[in-house]
Amino acid sequence: MFIKKRELRRLSADVRGLIDGKELDLCDHREGALSQLKNDIATLASRLREQSEILAREKAGLSTVLADISHQLKTPLTSALMMSELLADEALPPDKREEFLQSLHSSLAHTGRLVQSLLKLAKLDSGTVTYKREEVTAVELVSAAAAPLHVMLEARGQTLRCALPPVRLLCDTTWTSEALTNILKNASEHAPEGGTVTVTAGENTLYAWVCVEDSGQGLTAAQLPRLFERFASENKHGGVGIGLHMARTILRAQDGDLEAALPGAFTLKFYK
Repeated sequence: MFIKKRELRRLSADVRGLIDGKELDLCDHREGALSQLKNDIATLASRLREQSEILAREKAGLSTVLADISHQLKTPLTSALMMSELLADEALPPDKREEFLQSLHSSLAHTGRLVQSLLKLAKLDSGTVTYKREEVTAVELVSAAAAPLHVMLEARGQTLRCALPPVRLLCDTTWTSEALTNILKNASEHAPEGGTVTVTAGENTLYAWVCVEDSGQGLTAAQLPRLFERFASENKHGGVGIGLHMARTILRAQDGDLEAALPGAFTLKFYK
């Protein structure tokens, strides 16, 4: 009985140490029920510590997302506020009123696109997206991804050229189509008016792939290291600066990948 009381006092001291952030020494007790109890407590403490670290990372990630939202919304909202104040002037000439109305519409449209993109990005960052494993042909995927961009391509006089053999891909069709739309939109934005966006596909023993290129000036070596970072650079084409980041996040979450190579090729990889 004396030994058990002494062991209990030592175990109690160890638990108090755990509360204070100390590690639990598993080598100072004999075999028996108390030793097993101590092991269980150590396991529980380890798991609680892991959960605490996960929560800390998630909190830091949330802070980053909120900072991104605040920073990215500031410019279009400030512009919209300024335009609305100018439009309140009854003496404003008709041509200026039309100009400011168009600018206000542009700012609000940009804000809407930004909010939608940030909400999708927050969902991806939270890890709550469940990806389906579906079989889709490269033709079907490219057709779905290009559909929202037909008006943009036509307005810029651009041609979408596709050379797509009957390659089959395994992926979540909805999310992967969204990723490919972002890449095609990026290509259209960087191709000149009257230019071309080219999409090809193929496969090897390891993966199937879809590649997007445009007839623009291409990338520079200095751009490659930060190309897929969110808000890495100002977007001069009306985008929100996170399309490529989202695309790679979606591909990698499905054990695929998105790579960029000079002069300006973006390759989506779908591992078999």
